[in-house]
Amino acid sequence: MFPTVLVVDDEPSILQSLGGLLSDEGFEILTASNGYEALKLIESDTPDLVLLDIWMPGLDGIDTLQEIRKNNPQIQVIIITGHGTIETAVKATKLGAYDLIEKPLSIDKVIVTINNALHFRRLEEENQYLRKKMIEKNSISGSSPPTQALKQQIAVAAPTDTWILIKGENGTGKELVARTIHQLSQRASQPMVTVNCAAIPEELIESELFGHEKGAISGVAGKMRGKFELANDGTIFLDEIGDMSLKTQSKILRVLQEQKFNRVGGSRIITVNVRVIAATNKDLREEMEKGRFRQDLFFRLNVVPIEVPSLRDRIADLPLLVETFLEEFSKKSQKPAIKVSESAMALLSRYPWPGNVRELKNLVERLAIMVEKDVIEAEDLPAPYNPVQLKETPIVESPLLTLNNLKEAKKVFEQEFIRRKLAENENNVTKTAESIGVGRSYLHKKIKQLQD
Repeated sequence: MFPTVLVVDDEPSILQSLGGLLSDEGFEILTASNGYEALKLIESDTPDLVLLDIWMPGLDGIDTLQEIRKNNPQIQVIIITGHGTIETAVKATKLGAYDLIEKPLSIDKVIVTINNALHFRRLEEENQYLRKKMIEKNSISGSSPPTQALKQQIAVAAPTDTWILIKGENGTGKELVARTIHQLSQRASQPMVTVNCAAIPEELIESELFGHEKGAISGVAGKMRGKFELANDGTIFLDEIGDMSLKTQSKILRVLQEQKFNRVGGSRIITVNVRVIAATNKDLREEMEKGRFRQDLFFRLNVVPIEVPSLRDRIADLPLLVETFLEEFSKKSQKPAIKVSESAMALLSRYPWPGNVRELKNLVERLAIMVEKDVIEAEDLPAPYNPVQLKETPIVESPLLTLNNLKEAKKVFEQEFIRRKLAENENNVTKTAESIGVGRSYLHKKIKQLQD
């Protein structure tokens, strides 16, 4: 399908010549002799691009441009004029025109500008599509009352530029909430930079947050931009803010207040404009009472508090979450999607989920890898999700003391050891493999043996 170009000019010779030349280049051509005709044609035919003369009787090019951008912002507009001035070009550009071309027209320049404008439109459409997909990816799954309340809070807070404090247990999806807020904000086209306050050593936190100049940090070559600088014009997400030391809290408070700082070892003042979203699994009011969290920092961050419900409190969402995770792993592994039986789902719904959605996702990944059937049944669920399996799980001490064969005793110990480590790590296969010093593929093989 060829792009449609609407040529708007009060000179019939321009309409005829320009229309003919563009038609020869493969464009579908519409013509209008004034702004009113152009707006009617746009309403009925919706062209991809408008070549718009700026000087016309009645509704001139600037007024027509304003109407087009107001009702059809996706249409690219190129202004053509025989009286081009800097003021006109600036005004047209501010109103949304892609470019301005002066008469007498060079057909080569016209074609190049049209192609550039159409390419720019395609990029805009791709960006809108990718943003839509990103929002869908970061969307909060579920329709239970607590989840609906959470979505409502996000919808209200996200478009503003206010600072937000997200509270919730480990594994509830606080970072997902933060990313959703960012994607729905006016800063969505700018970066969101995440800082895990619990993972950065005390001696490196200042460098990580504010950056450093060359030679300022021993053993580190070159200068580095900090997280705040990288997040300029976007969002900085301070995860696990409750684990930050009092010393660091003091430094970060000053930067949050002024949005100015120096890199470590530098003297130049760097000014940033960032939206701050913080998250914690701790009760910060209790931390303040114990002297472990600054009161002034709490009130600076806690402009809009958002509480993320635990999976226990939104258990009605569990079937949808399971289905979503199974589809996700199916696409990732390019395997046919499997389902969960009603009896298995009933067992999962009765489990208290101390690790919340993260624990559920890890379990679903484990089942998707290990269960070689179309449907996951109740007996496929390991302990502690299946009470029957829990009762049948051997206690390490008992079989080990009754076995006489060393090889068999090693096997039993290894099985129980892996079961317990998986439970400790909320069935996260990668984390468990790292904690016990084995490869992920090796652990997958052992888990498979446990279920045989």
